[in-house]
Amino acid sequence: MRRVEFLSPMQAAELVHDGDTIVVCGCENVLAPNTLLQSLGERFEATQAPRDLTEIHPIIVGMGPGLGLENLAHPGMVRRAIGSGFSYLKTSRYTQMLKDDLFEAHVVPMGTLYQMFSDTAAGKDFTLTRVGLDTFVDPAFEGGRINGKSSFSLASRVEIDGEVYLKYPRLPAQVALLRGTTADESGNISLENEPVSLGVKTLAMAVKNSGGKVIVQVSRMTQDGCLHPRMVEIPGIFVDAVVVDPQQPLSGGERLNPALTGLTRLPIGDITPVAKGVERVVISRAADEVGRGEIVNLGVGMPIGIPKMLLERGSAGKATFFPEHGSVGGVPGDRDIFGTNINPEAIMDSTQVFEFFRGGGLDVSFLGFGQIDAAGNVNVSKFNGIVPGCGGFIDITHRTKRIVFCGSFAAGGVDIEIADGKLNVRTEGAFPKFVGQVEQVTFNGSQAIRKGQSVLYVTERAVFSLQETGLVVEEVAPGIDLQTQVLDLVPFAVGVSSGLKTMDPAHFL
Repeated sequence: MRRVEFLSPMQAAELVHDGDTIVVCGCENVLAPNTLLQSLGERFEATQAPRDLTEIHPIIVGMGPGLGLENLAHPGMVRRAIGSGFSYLKTSRYTQMLKDDLFEAHVVPMGTLYQMFSDTAAGKDFTLTRVGLDTFVDPAFEGGRINGKSSFSLASRVEIDGEVYLKYPRLPAQVALLRGTTADESGNISLENEPVSLGVKTLAMAVKNSGGKVIVQVSRMTQDGCLHPRMVEIPGIFVDAVVVDPQQPLSGGERLNPALTGLTRLPIGDITPVAKGVERVVISRAADEVGRGEIVNLGVGMPIGIPKMLLERGSAGKATFFPEHGSVGGVPGDRDIFGTNINPEAIMDSTQVFEFFRGGGLDVSFLGFGQIDAAGNVNVSKFNGIVPGCGGFIDITHRTKRIVFCGSFAAGGVDIEIADGKLNVRTEGAFPKFVGQVEQVTFNGSQAIRKGQSVLYVTERAVFSLQETGLVVEEVAPGIDLQTQVLDLVPFAVGVSSGLKTMDPAHFL
């Protein structure tokens, strides 16, 4: 077995050249190769190189000052950025540069990016998919261009045997910046301290078969022969250089990390319950939609509280929770470690997870929303001055049989009292969630109707369904006047079900 180079962080940064395309793994602050990215940023600050990079990230990398892609937030360093999303934090310098048109910015759905890297690894010239048709990544809409600097769409529309597809080009790259736990002398990489793998093997193969270099950050090294073959996530034949950082932080911290990776199991009593308030009302009502034995996906935001609510009800084993990042079973982690599960039964790789999702394997998905319009379209990718992108949202909603959107009826200063099984709105919110037309189509309601998907929109005031005629109120909260506190505040016609129900008062206790 050949030996790889073990380099310092700055030596690794020197392997990136002007004009290179770099691929970066990570999900926010989980599995993020921060040491490599920090060294790259420090090198640019000192030498103004490397310049004009194309940077590709399947998932948002880094969330907070000095983390992840924030290290690339230097004018002239990045020429083009491609990812499923960008930071939703208004403090993000990288996102501010995007909004200031200091580099091109393109959004591609997360699962489609993994499919593109898989196809690149296989030597294919392009990727075909139906994921994203009639959403903002479709060139018939915005083509995934999210700032004025982006003058073209990565995707094009093609027709094959009477069916329309989105066609994406292959993604060759010169450098992959990845992360693992342990490296042996031959560069075999294990991920025993990581709760997810996030397609690192797929990214490594794509870059190697493009003639590029794969650099992996780990927390320790060992002799050849010490890693069980089943533990090796990235074989050494795919790796060119390794950087050892003994200070590499554990995802979830010292206490929680073993329960995320499967080394130990966290006692159920240690899992934080859902706090009272509007969010609890929405989570409680949404949890009623979880069927026994179902495979369930949860989006960021309110939905991640649903398993905790089921725990409170003594129904923890009712369904299997399966986030797109690969944990199967257990209880999804809190917002700061989104995409991981506490006490998982298995851990899959993201590349294969999205293959399962695209095939229609999910029974139901619970997702957040930023805006909803008359056609049932949902926007989560661009609103209120932020451009978080779509993440895996478009891939997840593509074939999921039932979709339940969860969120507050309005935002911005809303004051609501919840007492005695009723809801009392003291002050209305400044920012309505129901709008005449969404700012960006991340979910297409008409497409969902054509596919025969079941769609619900759960808020604390009312529950709506999507029908061919548009939105229909199915339930209204106790204490809420349907006409003045719901219908009059929605800027389009909404139907009222002939079987209109009152939401269970238990949700408001």
